Amino acid sequence: MTPNKKFGFTTTILHSDRQSPIEHGSLHKPIHTSVAFGYRDARQLASVFQGREPGYRYGRQGNPTVSALEEKITRMEDGLQTICFATGMAAIGAIAQALLREGDHVVSSAYLFGNTNSLWQTVNSQGPRVTMVDATDVANVEAALTPQTRIVFVETIANPRTQVVDLARIGALCRERGILYVVDNTMTSPYLFRPKEVGAGLVVNALTKSIAGHGIALGGSLTDTGVYDWSAYPNIAENYRRYPTQQWGMAQVRAKALRDFGASLAPEAAHHIAVGAETMALRIERECANALALARMLEADDRVQAVHYPGLAGHPQHQLSAKLFRAFGGLFSFELKPHIDCFDFLDRLKIAILASNLGDTRTLVIPVAHTIFYEMGPERRAGMGIAESLIRVSVGIEDTDDLLEDFRQALAG
Repeated sequence: MTPNKKFGFTTTILHSDRQSPIEHGSLHKPIHTSVAFGYRDARQLASVFQGREPGYRYGRQGNPTVSALEEKITRMEDGLQTICFATGMAAIGAIAQALLREGDHVVSSAYLFGNTNSLWQTVNSQGPRVTMVDATDVANVEAALTPQTRIVFVETIANPRTQVVDLARIGALCRERGILYVVDNTMTSPYLFRPKEVGAGLVVNALTKSIAGHGIALGGSLTDTGVYDWSAYPNIAENYRRYPTQQWGMAQVRAKALRDFGASLAPEAAHHIAVGAETMALRIERECANALALARMLEADDRVQAVHYPGLAGHPQHQLSAKLFRAFGGLFSFELKPHIDCFDFLDRLKIAILASNLGDTRTLVIPVAHTIFYEMGPERRAGMGIAESLIRVSVGIEDTDDLLEDFRQALAG
């Protein structure tokens, strides 16, 4: 593969490891399990620790196997640099840990993954202030901004009700105001959407989901797209300002959130994620096609109250989604008519699995209000549009006809 030549998405991922020499001609970067790294002399050791030459200091701060995955994700997002973490939540937590101080302000979409919502509530109680808004309209974001606003945080498609935020207009607003725009790309993946195109400075990916795809490894990442001017960010410590300006943010994140907080990605998990990523485009295309077929079937069934999927013409952000994304994603949710018990319905499914992950090769289903959003309570669930009968479906790569028949027979029962 010719270095620096532009190839397609999957070709680039498949051959990413081989852009640098690999031991013994291996096609994949090997799993390096060592947590310590020796050097030829004391001066080189000191030079690596001082950041004057590349190298590995300690496994908590970096590892060759993890570095290879970071480079792969950077290429996926067309970014400058990526840092990997033990989980997607650790990647989001790294933003607060490394970049926020007491008195800072964050504007966040109110339509968030439950644990992200919980994290922002914790941050809100520790010094920085977080304002949650309906980010499907940029006017709500603009109205919430203050002189102390450092970050605007959104997800591409909300989990589980699939609201799509006003991504491009929010990006333009952040660029105009000099605010760091952070986009969680987990629900779309770098294959369906690149947040850099709407002005995101940092991109979050929960690698556990569509990028890895097989439900066997946890991981998260934070990618600097190169769009944001870090000289405008007031919270960068002096010792990280000795690097070129475009490296300031990630240098501080790697030190303050990865080194100090320690939520490091294990090399074994990095290897699983990297291998899974090679088939991401193929998997996601199948998942999106299955999701659209299943959502359309459920929408036409008079036993179903509502279906929430951006691929349906009746979705409030359908046109916006069609403009932004390559396809509409592999996740949707739906509500049953009141006379159908959601637990009984779920128990009748024979292929779909009762489980809480998403982006898996297998179709997974979960009753949202009773599980992943139960802790929020009925009032907050209602405010987020989460009905008590809401069922989330993460659609897999099964044969389409088999999936449709499985949901038909469960409804008929």
